Amino acid sequence: MNTDIGKLVLRVALGVLILLHGIAKLRGGIDFVEKSVLAAGLPAFVAYGVYVGEVLAPLAVITGWYARVGAAVIAVNMLFAFGLVHRGELLSLAGSGGWALELQGMYLATAVAVALIGPGRYALQR
Repeated sequence: MNTDIGKLVLRVALGVLILLHGIAKLRGGIDFVEKSVLAAGLPAFVAYGVYVGEVLAPLAVITGWYARVGAAVIAVNMLFAFGLVHRGELLSLAGSGGWALELQGMYLATAVAVALIGPGRYALQR
């Protein structure tokens, strides 16, 4: 019972926090993402994957409908973020002494955890 509540909390926290990034991109566009993708030598359409990773996948994780798949997509999305946007910060410390990418690292670790442990009892699909 407690583990299922813990899985729900983990899923909702990850899903809502990533979805907020997706909503911002729905409102403001993905020009920055497209420029990063092109600078890396990838085709521009790859930038639209951010909508899958930051809108559709978080909704799947929150609801528990294909939550493992949604979490895996979020993890891949975060790896793209590390490689395209945060490459120069991978080995940097923040001014407070923590890792400069600790938030992004937490998103990645949480997504991997949800992908591995599944959605739990309180999900649309178990």
